[in-house]
Parts: sequence; C-alpha cells; structure tokens
Amino acid sequence: MKALTWQSRGTITCETVPDPTIEHGRDVIIKVTACAICGSDLHLMGGFMPTMECGDILGHETMGEVIEVGRDNHKLKVGDRIVVPFTICCGECRQCKWGNWSCCERTNPNGKLQAQTYGYPLAGLFGFSHITGGFAGGQAEYLRVPYADVGPIVVPEGLSDEQVLFLSDIFPTAYQAAEHCDIGPEDTVAIWGCGPVGVLAVKCCYLLGAKRVIAIDSVPERLALAREAGAETIDLGHQNVQDTLMEMTHGLGPDSVIEAVGMESHGADTTLQKVSSAIMEHTVSLERPFALNQAILACRPGGNVSMPGVFAGPVGPVALGILMNKGLTLKTGQTHMVRYMKPLLEHIQNGDIDPSFIISHRSTNLEEGPALYDAFRDKTDNCTKVVFKPHG
Repeated sequence: MKALTWQSRGTITCETVPDPTIEHGRDVIIKVTACAICGSDLHLMGGFMPTMECGDILGHETMGEVIEVGRDNHKLKVGDRIVVPFTICCGECRQCKWGNWSCCERTNPNGKLQAQTYGYPLAGLFGFSHITGGFAGGQAEYLRVPYADVGPIVVPEGLSDEQVLFLSDIFPTAYQAAEHCDIGPEDTVAIWGCGPVGVLAVKCCYLLGAKRVIAIDSVPERLALAREAGAETIDLGHQNVQDTLMEMTHGLGPDSVIEAVGMESHGADTTLQKVSSAIMEHTVSLERPFALNQAILACRPGGNVSMPGVFAGPVGPVALGILMNKGLTLKTGQTHMVRYMKPLLEHIQNGDIDPSFIISHRSTNLEEGPALYDAFRDKTDNCTKVVFKPHG
C-alpha cells in the first residue's frame, strides 16, 4: 500500500509499504476513505517530537471501511464505516473507567520508555512517535486499528466523510478546550491560534454559550476563517494583543483564554516576553511558549487558561508567577476522545455544526502528500486544512 512516511527532520515521503494485518483479536483493518494532516503532524515533521524513526507512517485523523475483523471483536463487522480516534484505549484500566481516556495505562507498548519522561505510561497514539507506542498512522491506504472495540464509532447513513472525519481529533480537541473554560452566558473567550483547532474552538465556545469570542493570529486566511466561524479577530502582526484585548473588553479582559498554538509559537509583546523570546529563539532544545505567556497575561484575574496546544518536553520560560498571582486555573491534556465523539456526532446530525468548512485542500493521491505538508507548514496557497481520500 501507499503511505506518507517520516524520513528525517523536514522530510516527508510517499512510500510503498506492507499492508497491515490483524495482530490481536480486538483489531480491525480499515480501508482508509479519508484522512487529514493535523497541525501536530507538523511538530513531527519539524523534528520536535523525540523517538521518530525513518519510515514511520504518519497520521492520526482517519476514518474508513472495516474490511477485516479480529476474532475477539464483537462490536464491529465488515462493511462498517468508522471514525477512528487518535488515542488508543483499552476500556478496562482504572483511567479508562474514570473517563480519562487519553491516560489509558495499557495501550502503549513502550509505556516504560514513556514513563521515563512523563512519570507514567499514557495512551498509545496513532502515527505519533515510538514514545507513544510506535503505531502506524492513518495517512495510508489501509490501517490496523488496535482495541477497535473501544474507541471507534460507526458513522450513520446520510453523513459524508468530510462532515465526520474531524471527530477523529480536532473537533473533540476543540470542544474539550472550550469545556475547560467553564463558559458562562456573559463570558468572553480569547483564542490564540486560528488553525483548525482554534477555529473549531470558536464554534465550540458558542455551542457552550459564550457571548463573545476573540481570535488571535497573523495569517490573513486563518483570521478570515475565524471570522467566518463567528469570532472577532486581532492580527498580532499589526496590533499589540494585550492593548487591543483590553480596549475591546473595556478594560475587563477575557474571562477565559485558549492556547491553540503549542510548542512552535512565535512573537512577543511585553518586556518579559521579549527577554524570554531572545533566549528561546536561540535555544533549540526548548519549546516556545510565546502564545501561552500572552494568554496568561491577557486572562482576567480568577479566569481560566485552557491549553490544547501540543507540548512534548522542556519548555522555555513560562509566566508561572503571573498565573499564580492572578489566581488562574490551568487545564490541559490530550483529548479524552471517547467522552466526546458520540455527543459531537449528534451535533453534526442535528445540523448545529459542519466541521468540514475548515477544509481548504483535497487530494485523492497520497503522492501529493509531501508538497501538501509543505504548503500546510508554510501557510502558502491559503492552506488551512488538507484532506486525503486515498482510494478516490
């Protein structure tokens, strides 16, 4: 089969690799009907995630048709059309029983390696390095889905792949980020990053009852997409974020903030941030929390800081003193996918939201993948979200 593979920092190629096979009784094999490039895939491309190996198959936003079922899987059958969550969960450990699905204790075969960094093993992830299990990803023609009787959901008739594909990651991720804000009916939420998660978070904040949403970015087409989603916007390339937010909220500030950028953020407004920026721009071993620091500074005292943006290891100077002295609540974590997929599917069925509005580029040829990775990373050709349909 064809698949998109990580070769080295900055190099993605389309290769012919062996087809997946059933390895355990709860597995299924799917024929991939749609998959996407996620912003966190760009962190892998850029070499920011440790334990990537040459030839690793990328991708964790995937759906498809079940073509083979393991003998112990009694939930799914051949012909089912399923969306696969990016987290792999056993459904039996204490974390799964608590509903902390992304903290599953059993599905990462490299859990001991992961525990050396994080203290504990966490859920296995598709296509996201060997520290998260070394599982082959879904930017391919076929995918093996372990523990497929727990996470994947069957898609009902009448919904297109594009409508439901993002239930695999970014729609639940955006919703959890908004939920972490504990939104009230008079609340203003500010969101850093108008990539796919940030833009869907705009929609999710309104679904949860926010009065205003203000989105912050520097890329014109992303700001336009945020406005289409209903947000007011700030162009951080031409406006001082802190001053503009205070002006827009009449000095009150946002009640909650969402950092949807992650480890590769850029920019600085305040003196503290400029000093930190000067250090971090020349320190490649540290991830860069510029957006996080801006968000912490902007949030009103007693407010909420929600952080869906991906970080993997050591981070440069974070404004913990501001966080502590303002009494802010910080909530973060990989998304507990099983908690959200079915309720959000109902929102799609009811017509409350169609997440496909964020798609800018479509391809039926995985060989176009490397160039589309470049376009997504470089934000060229108005590229905001790439979807592949490997079988046409």
